[in-house]
Amino acid sequence: MTQKSNPGVFLAVCMGVALSVAAQAQTPEPLAPLPLTVDLDAPRVVLGQRLFHDPKLSDQGQRSCASCHPLDSGGMDGKIRAESADGVSLLRNTPSLFNVSFNYFFNWDGVVTTLEAHTEKVMLNPKIMNAKWPELIERLRAVPDYVDAFNRIYPDGLTKANVVDALSHFESSLITPNARFDRFLRGDTAALDAEEQQGYRLFTALGCVACHQGVNLGGNLFQKFGIFGAPQGQQGRVDEGRYSVTGNDRDRGVFRVPSLRNVAVTAPYFHDGRAANLEAAVDTMAEQQLGKRLAAKQRDAIVKFLKTLTGEYAGKALVVTKTGKP
Repeated sequence: MTQKSNPGVFLAVCMGVALSVAAQAQTPEPLAPLPLTVDLDAPRVVLGQRLFHDPKLSDQGQRSCASCHPLDSGGMDGKIRAESADGVSLLRNTPSLFNVSFNYFFNWDGVVTTLEAHTEKVMLNPKIMNAKWPELIERLRAVPDYVDAFNRIYPDGLTKANVVDALSHFESSLITPNARFDRFLRGDTAALDAEEQQGYRLFTALGCVACHQGVNLGGNLFQKFGIFGAPQGQQGRVDEGRYSVTGNDRDRGVFRVPSLRNVAVTAPYFHDGRAANLEAAVDTMAEQQLGKRLAAKQRDAIVKFLKTLTGEYAGKALVVTKTGKP
C-alpha cells in the first residue's frame, strides 16, 4: 500500500529549506570593510600633514612624528622597540598610525580614548617628542607661513588646541582602504583565493575574531597577554601593561588588542616586538591566547588571510617594512 504524500507537509519542508538557505546567505560577516573615503576638512589635513613631518614639533628639533611613523613603510618604524629621545629608555614597539582614527583606545595600555589626547600626549612625552607648549608655539610663530595658514583656517589662529586639531585631522586621513579582504567583504568573492578564504574561516572559527573585531580588526578591547601561560621570547624587562594606567592588579600584563590592518607590513609584533614574523605571531596567539596548537597548514592559511588585509595609501599598496634594531 502506497502512502499518499501530503502537499502541505512537502510545501512546508521546501519553504523551510528555502528560508534556511536565505538566512545563511544573509548572515552578516563579523567584520566590516574600511570606508573608501573619510569626510575631513581638507585645509586642516594639509596643514596637519606639514606639522606631522616638521621636526620643530620636538624639543631638540631633531625628530618629527614621521620619524617613528614613516608613511612610506607601514606607518611605523619597523624596530623591535621605539627609539627614545634620550637614547636610553626602552620603549614599546611602535604601532602603525594607519587607520588610527578607527580605534577606541590608544597606545598599548589604552591610556587615552581620543585621537586628540593621544596626539598631545605623544608630543609632550619626554621620552618621545619632549615638546613644551610655550616654546613650541613660539617656534611655529617664527615661521610666517605657519602663522598665515593658521589664521586662514582657524578664527583664533595659531594656538595649542589648533595645532593638536590640525595634526589629528591629518592622522584621521591616514586610512588604507581597498585591501583585498575589503573587496571580498563588499561581494568580490574572487578577491581571495581558496586558501585565503579558508584562513579567514579558521580565523573566525578559532575565536580570533572575538578580539580582533570591528572595522579595524582590533583597537577597541583589552586582553591579557598570555591567558594560557607566559608567552616565550620576552624582550627586556617585564611590561606591566594597562596596570601602569589603572593600578588594578587585574590589569597586570593586559594590553590593548592591536588592529590587524596592514599587519603583513608592520613587523615585528606585540608590545615588545618579540615576534619577528607573522608565523611566530600566529603560533603565539594560538597557544597563549586560545590554548591551541595549530597544524602548520592551519597557521599558514591564517597567515595568508592576514596578508589580504594590506590596503592602499594615496592609491598605492603599502610595502613591507624591514625589521630594525631597538
